[in-house]
Amino acid sequence: MQPVVTVGLDGSPESLAAARWAAEEAEQRNLTLRLLHAWPLLVPEPTRVPSEVDQNHGARRLVHTAQAELQARHPGLSIVGNLVADDAQNALLHAASESDMLVLGSRGLEPVESYFLGDVSMPVVARAERPVVLVRARTGGEGSGPTSADRVVVALKLHGSSDDLLDFAFHTAAARGASLQAVHGRSVPLHARVPWDVDHEVAEESTRDALKELGKALHPWREKYPQVDVTDGIRPESPAEAVVRAAEGAALLVVGRRAHRPGLPSHLGPVAQAAIHHGRCPVAVVPHG
Repeated sequence: MQPVVTVGLDGSPESLAAARWAAEEAEQRNLTLRLLHAWPLLVPEPTRVPSEVDQNHGARRLVHTAQAELQARHPGLSIVGNLVADDAQNALLHAASESDMLVLGSRGLEPVESYFLGDVSMPVVARAERPVVLVRARTGGEGSGPTSADRVVVALKLHGSSDDLLDFAFHTAAARGASLQAVHGRSVPLHARVPWDVDHEVAEESTRDALKELGKALHPWREKYPQVDVTDGIRPESPAEAVVRAAEGAALLVVGRRAHRPGLPSHLGPVAQAAIHHGRCPVAVVPHG
């Protein structure tokens, strides 16, 4: 199948914001945008029936309206509509397996900056085979597209493979012409704590060691994407806090999760949870081995 960016549409402001963001991303990556609407009660395509008796009329109108708006904004972008007779979770998981990325809208519960992941979104994010990007509508505005920021932030661990995560983050930054900020958070190690304070010499040594590991992980990707301006840093706080703070004002926050293994429960780690619930920008959750 031709490479695509797929966005799930349900007619909500959040899904329309996701569609606008996805259109920008598809155009930057020179990919086709697929607008997916899943409706279990979809019936075989009728022929020449009035709209008032056409059971598919509402679903088709939802997709066509979004497609018309996005095509007007992006005249050169290839956009296809896709109506699926399935429940949303199954349809989105299948679509994710066929896409470069899946984009979903997320809903804020309160004026505080948080996400609401419902019965559909959470299992999709936790089980999708490809990256899932969560976008919410902007408060007080039309909720369109990415922010104007030119910085992508990626949260890194210093153990295990991060290749899939870094591949996505560097490719995205390169496509956007954005800088990349790699962040690793770690609390002050226990052996650096003393009853009255912190042994700063021990803490600084631990930070230096971590910076070396971070530089080692980034080195091959810096060589592969020499056009991307990369900064890296170790933050003396929990990984979750470090990631949320670093993402302030960013265009995109990229976090990883362990790839779903059949027979095992799917879940998101604390860093991904913090990013999803408290990050102020779009969040990409990337499965990795």
